Amino acid sequence: MDTVDIPRTAAALSDAWRSVLLGQVGRAGVKVLRMDGRSLEPEVHDTAEALLVVDGELRLVVDGSEVEVRAGEMCTVEAGVEHAVRPGSTGTLVIIEHVAPTA
Repeated sequence: MDTVDIPRTAAALSDAWRSVLLGQVGRAGVKVLRMDGRSLEPEVHDTAEALLVVDGELRLVVDGSEVEVRAGEMCTVEAGVEHAVRPGSTGTLVIIEHVAPTA
Protein backbone atom coordinates (compact mmCIF):
# COMPACT_ATOMS: atom_id res chain seq x y z
CA MET A 1 0.00 0.00 0.00
CA ASP A 2 1.38 3.38 -1.01
CA THR A 3 0.58 6.66 0.69
CA VAL A 4 0.83 10.10 -0.89
CA ASP A 5 1.22 13.43 0.89
CA ILE A 6 -1.20 15.32 -1.34
CA PRO A 7 -0.42 18.92 -0.23
CA ARG A 8 3.34 18.30 -0.42
CA THR A 9 3.02 16.69 -3.86
CA ALA A 10 0.98 19.64 -5.14
CA ALA A 11 3.37 22.20 -3.66
CA ALA A 12 6.30 20.52 -5.41
CA LEU A 13 4.70 20.76 -8.87
CA SER A 14 6.59 23.17 -11.11
CA ASP A 15 3.51 24.39 -12.99
CA ALA A 16 0.22 25.45 -11.45
CA TRP A 17 -2.90 24.03 -13.09
CA ARG A 18 -0.95 21.10 -14.55
CA SER A 19 -2.22 17.93 -12.91
CA VAL A 20 -0.22 14.83 -12.15
CA LEU A 21 -1.73 11.36 -11.88
CA LEU A 22 -1.33 10.02 -8.34
CA GLY A 23 -2.94 6.67 -8.95
CA GLN A 24 -5.76 4.76 -10.53
CA VAL A 25 -8.65 2.78 -9.06
CA GLY A 26 -10.32 0.79 -11.81
CA ARG A 27 -10.90 3.28 -14.59
CA ALA A 28 -10.88 6.30 -12.27
CA GLY A 29 -7.73 8.38 -12.18
CA VAL A 30 -6.85 10.42 -9.11
CA LYS A 31 -4.92 13.56 -10.00
CA VAL A 32 -3.59 16.50 -7.99
CA LEU A 33 -2.76 20.04 -9.00
CA ARG A 34 -1.80 23.35 -7.47
CA MET A 35 -4.13 26.33 -7.96
CA ASP A 36 -2.40 29.72 -8.12
CA GLY A 37 -5.20 32.28 -8.32
CA ARG A 38 -5.38 32.54 -12.10
CA SER A 39 -8.59 31.99 -13.99
CA LEU A 40 -8.92 29.35 -16.69
CA GLU A 41 -10.95 29.36 -19.89
CA PRO A 42 -14.22 27.41 -20.02
CA GLU A 43 -13.92 23.72 -20.87
CA VAL A 44 -16.13 20.71 -21.43
CA HIS A 45 -15.19 17.05 -20.88
CA ASP A 46 -16.61 13.83 -22.31
CA THR A 47 -16.72 12.30 -18.82
CA ALA A 48 -17.80 13.53 -15.38
CA GLU A 49 -15.23 14.63 -12.83
CA ALA A 50 -15.18 15.12 -9.07
CA LEU A 51 -13.25 18.13 -7.77
CA LEU A 52 -12.07 17.84 -4.15
CA VAL A 53 -10.44 20.86 -2.51
CA VAL A 54 -7.79 19.70 -0.02
CA ASP A 55 -6.83 23.21 1.06
CA GLY A 56 -7.71 26.67 -0.21
CA GLU A 57 -10.72 27.44 -2.36
CA LEU A 58 -11.89 26.62 -5.88
CA ARG A 59 -14.07 29.27 -7.52
CA LEU A 60 -15.97 28.03 -10.58
CA VAL A 61 -18.65 28.91 -13.04
CA VAL A 62 -20.53 25.69 -13.79
CA ASP A 63 -23.19 25.80 -16.48
CA GLY A 64 -23.55 29.55 -15.90
CA SER A 65 -23.79 29.37 -12.08
CA GLU A 66 -21.06 30.53 -9.71
CA VAL A 67 -19.84 27.85 -7.29
CA GLU A 68 -17.34 28.12 -4.44
CA VAL A 69 -15.77 24.92 -3.15
CA ARG A 70 -13.83 25.26 0.09
CA ALA A 71 -11.27 23.02 1.81
CA GLY A 72 -12.81 19.67 2.64
CA GLU A 73 -15.60 20.11 0.09
CA MET A 74 -16.13 18.40 -3.26
CA CYS A 75 -18.26 19.18 -6.28
CA THR A 76 -19.01 17.08 -9.31
CA VAL A 77 -19.24 18.30 -12.87
CA GLU A 78 -21.22 16.06 -15.17
CA ALA A 79 -19.99 15.11 -18.64
CA GLY A 80 -20.75 17.72 -21.27
CA VAL A 81 -21.22 20.59 -18.78
CA GLU A 82 -19.20 23.74 -19.43
CA HIS A 83 -17.16 24.95 -16.48
CA ALA A 84 -14.44 27.54 -15.91
CA VAL A 85 -12.15 28.51 -13.05
CA ARG A 86 -12.67 32.03 -11.73
CA PRO A 87 -9.85 34.23 -10.40
CA GLY A 88 -8.93 33.68 -6.76
CA SER A 89 -8.80 29.88 -6.82
CA THR A 90 -5.80 28.86 -4.72
CA GLY A 91 -4.61 25.78 -2.86
CA THR A 92 -4.61 22.07 -3.60
CA LEU A 93 -7.15 20.33 -5.81
CA VAL A 94 -7.69 16.61 -6.30
CA ILE A 95 -9.49 15.59 -9.50
CA ILE A 96 -11.12 12.18 -9.88
CA GLU A 97 -12.06 11.34 -13.44
CA HIS A 98 -12.24 8.55 -15.97
CA VAL A 99 -8.87 7.64 -17.42
CA ALA A 100 -8.65 6.08 -20.87
CA PRO A 101 -7.12 2.60 -20.86
CA THR A 102 -3.49 2.45 -21.92
CA ALA A 103 -2.50 0.23 -24.80
